[in-house]
Amino acid sequence: MLVAAALFALMGVLVKHASARFSPAELVFYRSVFGLVVIWAVIALRQRQPLAPLATPHGWSHLWRGVSGFTALVLFFYAIANLPLATAVTLNYTAPLFLAALSVGWLREQHGRGLLAAVALGFAGIVLLLRPQLQDQAWLPALAGLVSGMLAAVAYVNVKQLGKLGEPEWRVVFYFTLLATLGGGIWMLLSGFHRPQAADWPWLIGIGVTATLAQLALTRAYHRGRTLIVGALAYTTVAFSAIYGVLFFDEHLPALAWLGMATVAAAGILAVRVSATPRNDLL
Repeated sequence: MLVAAALFALMGVLVKHASARFSPAELVFYRSVFGLVVIWAVIALRQRQPLAPLATPHGWSHLWRGVSGFTALVLFFYAIANLPLATAVTLNYTAPLFLAALSVGWLREQHGRGLLAAVALGFAGIVLLLRPQLQDQAWLPALAGLVSGMLAAVAYVNVKQLGKLGEPEWRVVFYFTLLATLGGGIWMLLSGFHRPQAADWPWLIGIGVTATLAQLALTRAYHRGRTLIVGALAYTTVAFSAIYGVLFFDEHLPALAWLGMATVAAAGILAVRVSATPRNDLL
């Protein structure tokens, strides 16, 4: 999980650098297309069939999961481009808090007071974190980062429903990556795109490689480790992002923002501990 956290934060560094030249949708496309090739190759080798295992009777469910995940990624990359890296990552990592709320209203799950306290604590942390951003009139990217966390929670609910329908995890990941690639590609065709130069390719390939390796490490962590420990360690992504932000972008956050980030992370860890539900990381 620590490896996954470091790689997810490093992906954020690459996205922030590349965002000076490419739009969020373009970056989602490059992030997804490399992952799509790797995922398809792994499926083809394991199943020994290049296409047949990908057939599914739940196309609409995959579509809704893909749309929510793709939109979450675009908004997250937009937030990374316009906010301090640690701030954008923290806002996206509000997903477990939104998931707790959605599981009550959408999935009709019952939770105790501990989870409600975690949600309340988390949103208090969000207020602390956003105050410096709103004072700097960065409310639009801050809102985008927050909505990306909410949509990440929606995507997880969709994944949970697909699991109940009997869809294997690798098929869910494949269709999400496929739809994210198609969504980014269509967006680029409609709004225009920037032709990558030779110097751009290491950054774009790096985004895809770090995201794919991080997802593999994350999957292994949840499969082999204890959910509560892994879920708590996921929040080290915020710490790695803060360190990278200082080292690579000379970002220095006010004390109030640090307090907000710590509060959100503590609330997320508490939410994971109370609900024992792993986060479906989209990054």
